Amino acid sequence: MTRTFDHLVAEAESVSVAGWDFSWLDGRATEQRPSWGYQRLMSERLARASAALDIQTGGGEVLAGAPKLPPLTVATEGWPPNVEKATRLLHPLGAAVVVDRDEPPLPFGAGAFDLVVSRHPVQVWWDEIARVLRPGGTYLSQQVGPASVFELVEYFLGPQPEETRRARHPDDAREAAETAGLEVVDLRSEALRTEFFDIGAVIYFLRKVVWMVPGFTVARYRDRLRELHDRIEAEGPFVARTTRFLIEARKPG
Repeated sequence: MTRTFDHLVAEAESVSVAGWDFSWLDGRATEQRPSWGYQRLMSERLARASAALDIQTGGGEVLAGAPKLPPLTVATEGWPPNVEKATRLLHPLGAAVVVDRDEPPLPFGAGAFDLVVSRHPVQVWWDEIARVLRPGGTYLSQQVGPASVFELVEYFLGPQPEETRRARHPDDAREAAETAGLEVVDLRSEALRTEFFDIGAVIYFLRKVVWMVPGFTVARYRDRLRELHDRIEAEGPFVARTTRFLIEARKPG
């Protein structure tokens, strides 16, 4: 039976968006994964590291998925619901969770880690990453690329200026990393297919990924949400293009 717009809205508004686990979207949305397999690459490097830092860990789900953590493993997070979730998940694995507002400086001494990782950081402070890495240490990160899911963003916000569409370009990440004194040893990018099968999935996504449509609420965008619901019902899934890039940089030493 087809669920009504009001039912889908109420369901998506009531579910928790704490953490960085998107399993609520199973069967309701799909996102093609990058070919390089960040979880595998991260796990391989963690297994060889002696001291590792995961920046903006979210609810700790990605870090917790590694089969082996270094003897010293620290994760930072700033959003209180995520801090609580990450603490519950990571402490039993021997990893410490440090509350950090994601503003320089990182609360660690120079050369504290031989590996720094981060999946989908909101902002990257390259000078701080270079500072806390030991000589010969590595930074590995999968990041959101330019104009990612902008079909959805522009549905609500209208056409965005070119400088906004180009933000988070991998070439800019390379330049910033090199300016901070790091050597970029790998840089790959891909455009991937994302589908939303109902309006509840759209609402959940925008509630969770809050920077996509700043200030998003159902009340504010109810008319546009209803129009999109009708479109999905009539035409099928709403399709968007997700962009991702992988960057690995090393501190000379």
